Amino acid sequence: MSAQHEQTTAERVTVMVVDDHPMWRDAVARDLAEAGFAVVATAGDGEQAVRRARAATPDVLVLDLNLPLKPGVQVCKELVGADPALRVLVLSASGEHADVLEAVKSGATGYLLKSASTAELIDAVRRTAVGDAVFTPGLAGLVLGEYRRLASEPAPATADEPGAPRLTDRETEVLRLVAKGLSYKQIAERLVISHRTVQNHVQNTLGKLQLHNRVELVRYAIERGLDTDEGDRP
Repeated sequence: MSAQHEQTTAERVTVMVVDDHPMWRDAVARDLAEAGFAVVATAGDGEQAVRRARAATPDVLVLDLNLPLKPGVQVCKELVGADPALRVLVLSASGEHADVLEAVKSGATGYLLKSASTAELIDAVRRTAVGDAVFTPGLAGLVLGEYRRLASEPAPATADEPGAPRLTDRETEVLRLVAKGLSYKQIAERLVISHRTVQNHVQNTLGKLQLHNRVELVRYAIERGLDTDEGDRP
């Protein structure tokens, strides 16, 4: 993880806005800047987005899906693949289930409809910056359902190889709560630890299990029944 990403909570969150409609793009960038975010770049097409994001290394990428030259899901896949610490918040006019699931599978942290208010957008960017999965109401259940569907498919070969790294008790505890759909903030409150500590446990777990994103992590947990483990009681 880059030093810039490590200091997200201590310094101004850097944001890049990608949308092919100039007026919308500028309005979003202006709203975020006025809310205290550092808007380090904008882009109007997919190829420009990849190029500028690699140069600007934002903490959060606010990304439209319907882009010229290269679709948003491909932009997300390329950038998150190169830097798993990058947080991507999709901001789209489409609430189609297929679009939401494709975005999440490509590495997006959250998905917000363009009908959201400015206050909702600002809150979503703040939460995305610290690793929370943020979804327009009604879409979170859809994504969790997809996690469960994925869990019925064969697991990645690396997950069950002999000698696979063991997780600590606390990492397992955090993983169980992630699988149950809790946000990082909720996990921190329940375990009485800091938000950053939760993030660190998740990043360590991803590295140990050789997984790449939250989708794969939740799939791994559900396959092992951690989402229904009796150890997680109110």
